[in-house]
Amino acid sequence: MPSYTVTVATGSQWFAGTDDYVYLSLEGTAGCSERHLLDKPFYNDFERGAVDSYDVTVEDDLGEIQLIKIEKRKYWYQDDWYLKYITVKTPMGDYLEFPCYRWITDEKEIVLRDGRAKLPRDDKTQILKQHRRKELETRQKMYRWKEWHPGFPLSIDAHSHSDLPRDIQFDNEKGIDFILNYSKAMENLYVNRFMHMFQSSWSDFADFERIFVRISNTISEYVMQHWKEDFMFGYQFLNGCNPVLIRRCTEIPKKFPVTMDMVECSLERNLTLEEEVKQGNIFIVDYELLDGVDANKTDPCTIQYLAAPICLLYKNLENKIVPIAIQLGQKPGPDNPIFLPSDATYDWLLAKIWVRSSDFHIHQTVTHLLRTHLVSEVFSIAMFRQLPAVHPLFKLLVPHMRFTIAINTKAREQLICECGLFDKANATGGGGHVQMVQKAMKDLTYSSLCFPEEIKAKGMDSKEDIPYYYYRDDGIKVWEAIKSFAEDVIHIYYESDEVVCEDVELQAFVKDIYVYGMRGMKASGFPKMIRTRENLAEYLTVIIYTTSAQHAAVNFGQLFLGMYPDEHFVEKPVKEAMAKFRKNLDEIVNTITERNKNKKLPYYYLSPDRIPNSVAV
Repeated sequence: MPSYTVTVATGSQWFAGTDDYVYLSLEGTAGCSERHLLDKPFYNDFERGAVDSYDVTVEDDLGEIQLIKIEKRKYWYQDDWYLKYITVKTPMGDYLEFPCYRWITDEKEIVLRDGRAKLPRDDKTQILKQHRRKELETRQKMYRWKEWHPGFPLSIDAHSHSDLPRDIQFDNEKGIDFILNYSKAMENLYVNRFMHMFQSSWSDFADFERIFVRISNTISEYVMQHWKEDFMFGYQFLNGCNPVLIRRCTEIPKKFPVTMDMVECSLERNLTLEEEVKQGNIFIVDYELLDGVDANKTDPCTIQYLAAPICLLYKNLENKIVPIAIQLGQKPGPDNPIFLPSDATYDWLLAKIWVRSSDFHIHQTVTHLLRTHLVSEVFSIAMFRQLPAVHPLFKLLVPHMRFTIAINTKAREQLICECGLFDKANATGGGGHVQMVQKAMKDLTYSSLCFPEEIKAKGMDSKEDIPYYYYRDDGIKVWEAIKSFAEDVIHIYYESDEVVCEDVELQAFVKDIYVYGMRGMKASGFPKMIRTRENLAEYLTVIIYTTSAQHAAVNFGQLFLGMYPDEHFVEKPVKEAMAKFRKNLDEIVNTITERNKNKKLPYYYLSPDRIPNSVAV
């Protein structure tokens, strides 16, 4: 009688193993096997990190194995099991891989297909078509869209982390990491001790040093020594945590009436201000989005303020970007003066501090929350709803969606909810951060997420004119590496543009993002349909770059780009594409490492070995 060798791999997460009854059956083109009991309670199989093998004997040859059915039946108490994968050795000696990477909960049956990626048109048998359809129907019931605030991208329909599907919740290990990291941050920053300082006025610049006294690395120490200086203020617009706002100034705005007399002492080329603008030496950062946003009023005993400044910057003869004029409001007038480097020392310093304060609010709420977290959640929900696990694009994208919905749900529970940390420690708390996202949605366009296009649109693309913009330089390299990888994968599965057009699951995925994520706004420029392999490569690059590199550039990392511990792809051509991708990323790491040698302010946020795969923190 034919015999199959079945190997079962259990996850290494805490509590990933199970003591429940586990049954397996095989379904092939020529028939189905009976249900086989693989594990009984307390047989010490399916323990955390274990790989267990079994011989499954059947009466007749099953033909080509298409599906594996796994059942878990409760023995005593609820015992979730994380199944990584199953391999099957056929009587002919062939090996088949069946990726799972899911939690098996309750007393349910799950059905796995072999790991070869397939487009909808590749499924010829009714059983495979039916399995594909049922998987999406089940997922669409589990992953539902919901409006958290009017005008926001839609998010997951879940009130709390525990309401999420088990497969996308933090596992125990990640949850403990989350708690430990949060506790360590509180300890390092003395936040609990100084929380009252966030809710009242500060009286001394030494308060800053007291907060950061326990951060000890060369970069932070250098910044602490030089934070008051103009060159450091300008450098942060290029390579700080919010390097996305600076743009080349092509005309001095009427609402910001800076004159030659005001800035003449700051210009070094014996040119007029107008001539400096024409030569491309003047830059501007405008915080107009903050104009009209309500300041935090949650604590009636603490008056909080917001500014909507405009800052003019100049590229000096050393190619350093330095501030030359600051206006703290959007409407010029006697009560809204323009501050200059020639003003009294603390007047100029306080003007810069107000700009930094405004930059913080834009960074946290728009650059970070909206343009990485909320957008990545849209990509994640659409992927789970419209791409089955067998689809090549699901396999490509799922590592970049890990824990994204979970971290956002936690944020809505604890951070940006009413009476959350935002309300306690942020001048835009109490509803101002909601207004900001609603206003920022009009600028959330597809082209603005295409990294090279956005850099060029801001006039910041010339390495010769702006030589120290490492965010741009490293970002372009990473973007190109990701795009090359996406192109390689696309050409394996899509032989022509026609195949792209015919992929109904891909088109449903794209439509979900446009309709629910971008709220159907034509002005967003998000496509409703993808028609060519070239456009698909760009679209996938936008998704992967946003969820990995862009988030890393404005946050900080943990699980690194190009590393795929869960092997959803099994085909050799894709594994070769992955190896090529990792090689390209390694070359970028080496380039960045060499550049950063002996620099007092090294820039490494976009070094691939520091870029997390997904928005998970």
